[in-house]
Amino acid sequence: MNTRPTDRLAIAVAQLNPIVGDIAGNADKARRARAAAARDGADLVAFPELFLSGYPPEDLVLKPAFQAACRAAIETLARETGDGGPALLIGTPWVEEGKPYNAYCMLDRGAISAVRLKVNLPNYGVFDERRVFAPGSPPGPVSFRGVRIGLPVCEDIWTEWGDYEDVVETLTESGAELLIVPNGSPYSRDKDEVRQNIVVARVTESGVPLIYVNQVGGQDELVFDGASFGLHADRTLGFQLAAFREVVTTLRWQRVGNAWRCVEGPIVPVEEGDRADYCACMLGLRDYVNKNGFSGVVLGLSGGIDSALATTLATDALGADRVHCVMLPYRFTSSRSIEDAANVAKVLGVRYDLAPIESAVLGLEQALAPLFEGHPRDVTEENLQSRSRGTILMAISNKFGLMVVTTGNKSELSVGYATLYGDMNGGFNPIKDLYKTEVYRLARLRNGWRPEDALGPGGSVIPDDILTRAPTAELRENQTDQDVLPPYEVLDAIRKPLPRSRIAAAGAGPFAVAGGPGKKRGLRPLNLRRRVQVTSSKRGIHVQSVSEYRPANLDHRLLAAAVLVQRRSRIRELSRGDGEFALPRAIRRRGFVAPTRPGDRRPRHLYRRRRPLRRAGRRHELAELPAHPHGRLCR
Repeated sequence: MNTRPTDRLAIAVAQLNPIVGDIAGNADKARRARAAAARDGADLVAFPELFLSGYPPEDLVLKPAFQAACRAAIETLARETGDGGPALLIGTPWVEEGKPYNAYCMLDRGAISAVRLKVNLPNYGVFDERRVFAPGSPPGPVSFRGVRIGLPVCEDIWTEWGDYEDVVETLTESGAELLIVPNGSPYSRDKDEVRQNIVVARVTESGVPLIYVNQVGGQDELVFDGASFGLHADRTLGFQLAAFREVVTTLRWQRVGNAWRCVEGPIVPVEEGDRADYCACMLGLRDYVNKNGFSGVVLGLSGGIDSALATTLATDALGADRVHCVMLPYRFTSSRSIEDAANVAKVLGVRYDLAPIESAVLGLEQALAPLFEGHPRDVTEENLQSRSRGTILMAISNKFGLMVVTTGNKSELSVGYATLYGDMNGGFNPIKDLYKTEVYRLARLRNGWRPEDALGPGGSVIPDDILTRAPTAELRENQTDQDVLPPYEVLDAIRKPLPRSRIAAAGAGPFAVAGGPGKKRGLRPLNLRRRVQVTSSKRGIHVQSVSEYRPANLDHRLLAAAVLVQRRSRIRELSRGDGEFALPRAIRRRGFVAPTRPGDRRPRHLYRRRRPLRRAGRRHELAELPAHPHGRLCR
């Protein structure tokens, strides 16, 4: 006999920072989150993807002992839910018939009440899940207090190309009333907008509200920014949690008519642009040091912009008492550099020592003199200086257990303007993904702004002299970087990836493009039902018409940064500074999206190939679900 479903649910979103491999520690963190949610009156606590093992667990998943430890921890947590407190939704590796799966488990009333397996496994970019996990079968929703909740896992809402299963459509047609999606989605610039466009598309297609639960924290080269959020069925924002911080927030959901809505959910502004980049660099360094058990860090403070920003990031991440800076001067080091380095250390309050390298460099040159006889001095002798500094820093690391922080930026590394076993020494580089111009930008930003969770001092911390003087490695007399490199503004413009629209105009990428300058071109991106008509010229790309626009596809993969957008009878110019989402935003403002027809289930521009619920003779596991309270049929 079916019980009447509840009309209210208190769902706690546990946006937390797990440690890969620390099953016991992650389970304890889940217990503390559950206790906090219980005090707030939560019915259910939702954790991110693979929270119990930490994400990404990579080859640990293939170890039988690790699999057994995860299963034992899940069973223990399940038994603890028999105390009448909140149920848990938690991710873990799960083995069935000898195959490991990426699973999301519901633990309720003392038992593992449901297990849902990730269907679409990402195998691109930083993801390598197909190597360690088996794909699950298309799932049905789970029943919780009479409410049908769909549990697609991360990529199950992202994948829209190739051989994929439309998990959201399957769940919707199986009667799901609410979607809770655990994620391990790493940070990149503008990623929050990419995610929201994806979720908007899924909510538009399904007509079901969605809760997006993302992990926060650093894991090696990845940084997860959190910023969990939820959308109502009408695509309005139900709640938005903070980015780059752990939070456990209980949200009150209420059935209004036939749809669920979040009642007075928090809307926390998230960092964007350069501020988000700074927070990501800071969090990545903090977690790499702490999760690997280092007591602190040591780095060479040269008086230049790169080491000044790296020192500031380290101080903000770890606190001044865990940062040791060493100035390593030689005969080409100017008094100005020594003074600037000392000023940075003084303002930040970090330990600062001088360790001249002249004796080390001269000793190496003397040892090599017989071999180098008859050859002029060149970059070899310059590299000896850098390698002497690297050796001294590694010795300090070995002696005191500190991790060496590397301070090279992406512009220099990408063109080889760095010394192997010299300034490339170190365990972690917090600015490795920042171009030189971005390093200057973030330094100026930090002088006028301090992140909420930064441990360093506020105010101006990097002297103006460092920001205004010409960059130089000071490996020879009167040297500047521009002796061998173009200005960094030019170099960075060359090194940065071309917008996809520019690539398309060159005849590459996922577009079908024909014609030369001044000729009309037909662009047919993936998943567009009609063409986007553009005309190319020396000024850029003119958008003439856009129809059947699909934001979830265009924003992050296709028309990324056209130069001109048509608005009524006028042409409005978009600058490069408008960013890669300028065209999609302009299209949305102009209203090019095809409207929904009366009685349509979804907007015309979002029609997709429908997949039957029966696949290869399999039926969805719906036997345990009660009849839908509002008469919706399950096929």
